[in-house]
Amino acid sequence: MSAAKGAVTGNNRIIIQEWVQLYADGMYTWAYYKTSDKALAEDLVQDTFLAALQAVDNFKQDSQPKTWLFSILNNKIIDHFRKQFRNPVVNEADSGLSFFFNSDEEWYRERRPQEWGTTDAHILDDPDFRKILQHCMHLLPGSWLAAVKLKYLEEKDGKEICQDLQITPSNFWQIMHRAKLHLRNCLENNWFKK
Repeated sequence: MSAAKGAVTGNNRIIIQEWVQLYADGMYTWAYYKTSDKALAEDLVQDTFLAALQAVDNFKQDSQPKTWLFSILNNKIIDHFRKQFRNPVVNEADSGLSFFFNSDEEWYRERRPQEWGTTDAHILDDPDFRKILQHCMHLLPGSWLAAVKLKYLEEKDGKEICQDLQITPSNFWQIMHRAKLHLRNCLENNWFKK
């Protein structure tokens, strides 16, 4: 009697174990690049292999196993950002535009954008700056962080991001505007004024 469709067989486990040996490091590197979070990257890779184990019988071998696994991983990453967007974590950065503007919609003097006084075109090559930037990004509410990562790390266009996060274009641009204001403020206070 054959195994039920989708059932995990000993043969399937062996196949997945081989794929783990061959592809896990590259998948982790990709997931970490996309999320900037080591633990999350590990979880996403693990979830990818679990999903592959459950669906290995459906793998038609029209593509290479690596291509199939990375496709699953990319979907897991998008699902993570979508979930993060729908269930934002509220923190101090989530005070909206009122943090920058008074009731007359004028800048608070102390929160106006300042000249950064740098002409260093390679500032992103500085590991200390990247650490501060990553810190500032993680202070953003979850929905803002998801949109920023999809836009600037995955280099998706606005239309794709709106589809992935299931939001309107005006909502997306409002989120991006607010996120940029908060990032600028954080960088000014933690990098340029140090």
